[in-house]
Amino acid sequence: MSLSWDRALSRPQIRQLAIGLESSSRVLYSDLNSSNIDGGSVLPAVLISICGPTASGKSGLAIALAQRLPCIILSADSRQVYRDFDIGTAKPSGLERSLVPHHLIDLCEPTETLTVAAYQQQAQALIHAIHAAGTAVPLLVGGTGLYIKSVVRGMVIPQVPPQPTLRAQLATLDQPWRYQLLCQVDAAAGDRIHPNDQVRTLRALEVFYISGIPMSQQQGEHPPTYPILQIGLDCLEPDRIEPNGELDVGWDSSGLGSQDRDGKPELDPLTQRIQIRTEQMIALGFVDEVRQLCQRYGDDLPLLNTLGYREMRDHLQGRCSLAEAIAQTVLHTRQFAKRQRTWFRADPAIRWFNASDPGVVDQVWAVVQVFLQQQISLGR
Repeated sequence: MSLSWDRALSRPQIRQLAIGLESSSRVLYSDLNSSNIDGGSVLPAVLISICGPTASGKSGLAIALAQRLPCIILSADSRQVYRDFDIGTAKPSGLERSLVPHHLIDLCEPTETLTVAAYQQQAQALIHAIHAAGTAVPLLVGGTGLYIKSVVRGMVIPQVPPQPTLRAQLATLDQPWRYQLLCQVDAAAGDRIHPNDQVRTLRALEVFYISGIPMSQQQGEHPPTYPILQIGLDCLEPDRIEPNGELDVGWDSSGLGSQDRDGKPELDPLTQRIQIRTEQMIALGFVDEVRQLCQRYGDDLPLLNTLGYREMRDHLQGRCSLAEAIAQTVLHTRQFAKRQRTWFRADPAIRWFNASDPGVVDQVWAVVQVFLQQQISLGR
């Protein structure tokens, strides 16, 4: 049975988070001599986000920054919030979690559904607690664009969890009929949603029929009042990044590589990373993880239809060889990375860095230092 996970933190829980975060950050970080930031002062109330396509090295960069600055990592990954889905989601290892506090991981059971609104509420509560402690900087790290946008833009999200019964009823109607119905009850949403977009049409109808208020009247943005530095990480050609960190307008987000002397396509750097990481997951026991998940939750669990897990499940069911499952995982991950690139590229506030550059950590750290010093000078 699928349940919606949409719990709010109480004020006492938020205060307790602040105490715990302050304690953990003081234990883990006591020396800021490597920077010009005074380690004895309260750090400014800011947020730093690190985004980009999968396998670009976001987690590694975050941990590297945390060795130079008191940080607490907030995961922005829509699958890492589920327990037992570990290897295939590239959850941070025990060693990584011992180096830097990580939050927004293992929030709920795989049989539950975590809404974007619930994620946003948890993230905002944690950021508030970290700011209240004043001893660390929150790092929002991940590749789920909607999670990151919900926080950095302060999206106003309808508080309506998924309604399986209602969706099943609406699914009996053809998309043209559903869209026509949407235009009747929420004309503004109908103007924004493409007639063929079944997912968004269903969601808009669901919100209206449960709340009685058109979804278009429940949406908007209330950006946070604290300063935000948005870092983008990708495997890009150096001449594609402008000096100010913006992407060249001619950047091709397809991720296609060039051709070798025989005319065969060469793997671009990101695809190479995806291939290496997929092979590492197999070596870590990814197939066994999927086998155990199928045995525990059933092979029809919706999360097993997601990237990597679907391909390994097909292998376990005899539909393909392991080599074919790996190849399909790489292909589908590459396609997913392309969609991530398209999403993040639309945000002009992101400052981009080349993940393939050996000096990328120093480059990002220099920008972070300037950002923090500016906020300190402004008395943030």
